[in-house]
Amino acid sequence: MGKKVKKESETPCKETFEPLPVEGKTPATVVLLLSCPEEDILVKACEAIHTFAEKGDENKVSLLGLGALEPLCQLITHNNKLIRRNAFMALGIMATNGDIKSALKKIDVIPSIIDKLSLEEDIVVHDFATLCLASLSVDFACKVKISDNNGLPPLIQLLSSPDPDVKKNSLEIIFNLVQDHQSRLALHELGGIPPLLELLKSDFPVIQHLALKTLQNVTTDTDTCNTFREEQGFEKLMDILSNMDFHDLHAEALQVVANCLSDSKSLQVIHKGGGLTRLMEFVLTPNLPEIQSNAVKCIARVAQSSENRKLLHEQNVEKVLVELLSVADISVKTATCQAVSIMSFHLASKDNGIPAVVQLLNNESLKLKEAATQALSNLTHGNQLNAFAAYEAGGDKILVQQLYGSCRRTVANSADALGNMAGQEVIRCSILSHGAIQALVEPLQSTDTQVLINTTLCLTVLACDTEARAELQSAGGLHPLVNLLRSYHKEVLHHACLAINVCASDVNAAVEMCQFGALEMLQEINLSVNRRSRFSELAMISLLNFNLSVKYSLTSHLASTDIISDGFYDAGKVRYVLLKLMCNRGHLKECELIYKYKKKLLSNLQTFEIKKNKKDDKQKNETRAESPTEKPWKMMDDVSLQLLVNEAKKTILPLSDEREQCAALARLVSEAMGGAVEMEKLHEFPWVLHLSELKFQLQSNVVPIGLISRGIYCHRALLFKCLADCIGMSCTLERGEYSQAWNEVLLFNGNPSMNERSSQPYRYIVDLMHQPGSLLTANTPAAVQYQTI
Repeated sequence: MGKKVKKESETPCKETFEPLPVEGKTPATVVLLLSCPEEDILVKACEAIHTFAEKGDENKVSLLGLGALEPLCQLITHNNKLIRRNAFMALGIMATNGDIKSALKKIDVIPSIIDKLSLEEDIVVHDFATLCLASLSVDFACKVKISDNNGLPPLIQLLSSPDPDVKKNSLEIIFNLVQDHQSRLALHELGGIPPLLELLKSDFPVIQHLALKTLQNVTTDTDTCNTFREEQGFEKLMDILSNMDFHDLHAEALQVVANCLSDSKSLQVIHKGGGLTRLMEFVLTPNLPEIQSNAVKCIARVAQSSENRKLLHEQNVEKVLVELLSVADISVKTATCQAVSIMSFHLASKDNGIPAVVQLLNNESLKLKEAATQALSNLTHGNQLNAFAAYEAGGDKILVQQLYGSCRRTVANSADALGNMAGQEVIRCSILSHGAIQALVEPLQSTDTQVLINTTLCLTVLACDTEARAELQSAGGLHPLVNLLRSYHKEVLHHACLAINVCASDVNAAVEMCQFGALEMLQEINLSVNRRSRFSELAMISLLNFNLSVKYSLTSHLASTDIISDGFYDAGKVRYVLLKLMCNRGHLKECELIYKYKKKLLSNLQTFEIKKNKKDDKQKNETRAESPTEKPWKMMDDVSLQLLVNEAKKTILPLSDEREQCAALARLVSEAMGGAVEMEKLHEFPWVLHLSELKFQLQSNVVPIGLISRGIYCHRALLFKCLADCIGMSCTLERGEYSQAWNEVLLFNGNPSMNERSSQPYRYIVDLMHQPGSLLTANTPAAVQYQTI
């Protein structure tokens, strides 16, 4: 066998080619060269792509399609500085295109870019790296990525770069970042305010504008404002505002000033440097609406403090503001309304331009309407003269119209202003004549908290008028008002309760609110530790006052001012308002429900419309289809009660001494109810059997009180209260446990005929059962024993 011959191709070559010039005439070829290991070729390929991309967006998109983006993102971290620089130049130019920005978001390139922002890096790299980040930082996700990768510190350092493009790009990125609150705080903590202020001196307007816009954002924070003042920020801004060569910067500079003028220290700095005088000059500068409106905003910010308002008042600022209400520009008028609104809190302010503010309500601008209604709301708050001035200017009519508006702030402000004005009767009548009640119904259904608060407050003032309550009911306003009791917002709930309290003074309105579930909701609220308040308790008492029967069932108490009238009944003690006891002027609608919760005598003072008993109800349900117009059974008149009333008027009223009257009435009640019963023989008293016989005779659970001739504590106390109310004698009705009840009276000690009377009355419990006519001093053992037997 012959020897194997080694192939030529397998022979290792120790020599290399001489450098060859590489020419790529097509973008595709150049993009392929980005993957070449030869550094010289990479330098030239990146440079060629940069040049090609500079020629327009079409070329940038073409490079994207050829796959240039990913290799460029890798090359920006290359060890070769020249390759790195050229790759950044190409990437930075390409990133200005929208399609490429979208593609870059999918590549995790931001950490690599931030890593090359160190001061040791080439300025050209800084230039195009920041250009790339500036393009990406408009996107929220990219902003988060920049912040998370600690991009803010090197960007703040680059604000002091000698290259204006680096400054501009870095500033643009920072401006985008500080739209977020956390980034604003971070900028301040990292010492970003001094370099921002230094950029105000830049020779490049674009940098100055960006610096001012960034300061506008960051100075919304109090600590930043303090640093701004400490770093002579006001002085630097006043240099700009005093130089007419910088007139294009004045509007933005004034916005920064406005942010920092809410505290008195800042105002003192401005005032000492002649800044307040300069601000007033800007306010009075015609034909420059943006500057004028921003200057007025500064005035409004200054006026936030009472000390500052006094200073502005001394500068006669109110007169200037009134004049500005008549200018043509909407933004100026809107800012002026806001300033007028705040200056109205200065008590010495007289010239407030109310007629001009009222006229602004006719403008089509929603922002201006909002500002004008806010001004009227503040101007009329606790100020009757201003309220009358607004009325004389026709403000009440226009404000009512604003309640139908789409802007929630305007609706809330209008309702507040109307409520302020309605305290004066002549204005209230005018407001009502313009249909205010109907206009308030829709805002009652708003989901905006301030709208609800102001609307219910306004309604509370207007509803003190009888016709207004009737109109609210007919307009369907009671239902949404009652629904507000479901609110867990403290202020909304309080004001809803106040409005219900006022509306409940009308019996028909009270009945309807109860039908909508107001009592049930109020009782639930009053059982809640977190929701109950004196307002909810007041609303419930007001609703109960229209129906003393329900009040007594729920509270077990009738005050001396609660006068029993025809139709009152005692349903027994009820803890919850589940029984739907809504009675319409003495007509009991659901007796069987009452009986279900308390199998006890129902005492009635007059005729009732009632179903006979549960058996009759069953029969009625079975025959309802056959006799749908069946008339309810009518109970007999309580003739016996009327005889007792006549007897009380005849025998008790002539007595001159209150004690004698009380004792005589107690004896009359006792005699009518079976006489005195010894405490030891109380168990032998046949009151239960007697009542059962009466219910059987009447075929009803409701028994007229006058028919009871064997009555226990609860029946005697009820009769005593009824007769006392009929003859004008003051007493309460109190329910205890089981069948216990008693009456309390207030009496003076001593002989009135001898001018011997105690300085204050004493409380007594009237004995109606064991020693009728005896007065037991409240809280003594004898009284307590009577109450707890």
